[in-house]
Amino acid sequence: MKLTTFLTLATIVAMTACQQNIAQPMPIEEQPKEKEQQEAAEQKQIHLSQTELQMVSSNNNFAFNLFRTAQEDKSQILSPLSITYALSMLNNGATGKTQQEINQTLGFFETDMDSTNVFCKKMLDGAPALDKETKVLIGNTIYTNKGYTLKTDFVKKAKEYYDATPESRDFHDGKTLNVINQWASDHTNKMIEKVLDNQTFDPDAISYLLNAIYFKGAWAEKFNKNLTKEELFNDKEKVMMMSQVEEFYYADNDYFSSVELPYGNGSFCMTVMLPHEDKTVNDVLDYLSTKTWMDNGNRMHKCLVDLKLPRFETKTDMGLNTIMQKLGISIAFTNAAEFDRFCDVSTKIDLIKQVARIKLDEEGTEAAAVTVIEMTKASAVPHKPERVVFHADRTFLYVISEQSTGAIFFIGKYMGK
Repeated sequence: MKLTTFLTLATIVAMTACQQNIAQPMPIEEQPKEKEQQEAAEQKQIHLSQTELQMVSSNNNFAFNLFRTAQEDKSQILSPLSITYALSMLNNGATGKTQQEINQTLGFFETDMDSTNVFCKKMLDGAPALDKETKVLIGNTIYTNKGYTLKTDFVKKAKEYYDATPESRDFHDGKTLNVINQWASDHTNKMIEKVLDNQTFDPDAISYLLNAIYFKGAWAEKFNKNLTKEELFNDKEKVMMMSQVEEFYYADNDYFSSVELPYGNGSFCMTVMLPHEDKTVNDVLDYLSTKTWMDNGNRMHKCLVDLKLPRFETKTDMGLNTIMQKLGISIAFTNAAEFDRFCDVSTKIDLIKQVARIKLDEEGTEAAAVTVIEMTKASAVPHKPERVVFHADRTFLYVISEQSTGAIFFIGKYMGK
């Protein structure tokens, strides 16, 4: 059985032992290279308190609730963590029930904002340093329209915990829209070049708060491109299907089978969930919660997996106002919003949207998301592995998570082209 500290925590480090000829010691100049390779292979952790681990657990429930509520009848991808960062940063400017609703929707419940800020800072600083072979970037920024002033304490916390230095601009200058989109492009390695357009950008807005998350990881076990070929998906269309037979962690329950595909040193992984023939993605989503996700992780055991997985690319551009209201944030969108600690005038949320994209191929995965919030004025033990077959030749779900905390960075669904 695969043991976890939280959800999909895997602390197994794969090390290769190389025998040395004592009579012929390794040249001194080669030793640093070996040390670098060993360090790169070591799986590191983000050390969270029990309270912070519970925050991750509850926030992962938000991830599943979000995707259940937001899913459409097509392939899509979202980053719940990106939404969490943008809303948590903004929540430092909220008070009363407005702040409470945002906290509860994100899964932080009675957690005070200082604890939320410390947790976000730990993830922001820790995630990029876990694996030299996996690139992770988390960025935040705030643009404020000329003539409005953000509260001093809000600015201090934005800088201290989110590395976000607010910038004052004239939103009517004809350049701010391009500046916002350029920031999104720069912080996602050009994966997301436009997060707002002329229809969604409001030159009369008070402020725009943005979060960007970028991920690029190489598979620990890459696929052989020569084995990729056209195959049927959902029995109706042809896709380029990658394949390999390799040892991976695998689990099966009443709703789906799952395989865990690690990146780099194993600090991050993709878990692919394939519904059983008599189940649908909706059945799986209804079943998923932090508890069932953890239970599935605990069932994981190493198997020799006959794996097939489509090579694909998915992009989602989604307004989240209605979705976040369904999940529990209501006051923040009204004139009764309590953002007393945010700005020198009364404000409310006018727009929340996210643009996310994923590219998956034989080498690995590249994924990115940008969340934008627009604020406007308110009128007021080794053994022979079991061999299993895992052919993802029909609609499936996937999650990209960080192993030491279990935090879900991305969650998606692939239904075909």
